[in-house]
Amino acid sequence: MVVSSQPILQNSSNLYRTCKSTSDLHFSDNNKNSVIPVIDMLDPKAKFLMTKACEEFGFFKIVNHGVSDDTMINLERDAVKFFDLPQCDKDKAGSASPYGYGNKRIGSNGDVGWVEYILLAVNDGLVSEKSVTIPGTPHLFWYALNEYVAAVRNIACVVLEKMADGLKIEPKNVLSRMLKDEKSDSCFRVNHYPPCTEIEAYLKGGRNFIGFGEHTDPQVISVIRSNNTTGLQISLKDGTWVSVPPDEHSFFIIVGDSLQVLTNGRFKSVKHRVLANSVKSRLSMIYFGGPPLNEKILPLSSLMEEGEESLYKEFTWHEYKKSTYMTKLSADRLGLFEKNMIVPYAKKLPNLGKIIL
Repeated sequence: MVVSSQPILQNSSNLYRTCKSTSDLHFSDNNKNSVIPVIDMLDPKAKFLMTKACEEFGFFKIVNHGVSDDTMINLERDAVKFFDLPQCDKDKAGSASPYGYGNKRIGSNGDVGWVEYILLAVNDGLVSEKSVTIPGTPHLFWYALNEYVAAVRNIACVVLEKMADGLKIEPKNVLSRMLKDEKSDSCFRVNHYPPCTEIEAYLKGGRNFIGFGEHTDPQVISVIRSNNTTGLQISLKDGTWVSVPPDEHSFFIIVGDSLQVLTNGRFKSVKHRVLANSVKSRLSMIYFGGPPLNEKILPLSSLMEEGEESLYKEFTWHEYKKSTYMTKLSADRLGLFEKNMIVPYAKKLPNLGKIIL
């Protein structure tokens, strides 16, 4: 989800919300009863396992992905240096409109979180230095940034091609071509969740401190990697929140709203959130693979069975992206584009107005 920046809130009471109790189910590569799939990219059955994971969870972890630890560690080190800068220096990289530095406020609809971030545009597979000026960042930072982004963009494309193969649809690049297009509207965000010492008092009262509120990603696919700090949770079909144990050596794949539409609802866009940590800071790096702005988002004809009808109204990525700016994080944004959605007169699609994209 792309977010915009506002000044730090003076009253952060909205950060505190009562959450459902978290399930004790968790990732475990050695646990046969593990709830969320761990998929080996070298496994000949990976394409089928990915398809099943996307249908059941909209989320999975990949190992043996081929990206070196150095590529991940180098960028994390540089990102930590940026977030360690004095606040006045970090503010020089913002405010995000949408690209740049943001702090606390997420979007323009009242959502807040215990997070600071930097959002960057990705043009033709590389991060655009023109999109934001980051103080205190030498050429080596941009080298590490582009090395990482190129690697995760490649992972996203390989995963999408394996998904297409698992779905037995042609051509195999029917999904990945959108990310490889020179006009692909992709972006890259680094989130920093500082440790929050106040959290313990609220946890004792049965509350969780929200780092980033529950939401789905509107793009096609997201590739996320974090440091070795907990916080990420996904929602299962029954609404149970499951904590995702961190793994700094692996990547997690998230199905976005656009991919749900492209598969006519077969793949599920997963709702996820991040809880703040009272002891350690969390740093996550996310590549959001988006299509070109004029790309029509509709179910793939090669996937539709004879007589099957689309569950969604046809729209462009530009139209859907604009609509996401007008709703809260937790809103069912894709529901507004469902064909069988009955929208009361007073709650029809909002006037999207002029929004910077």
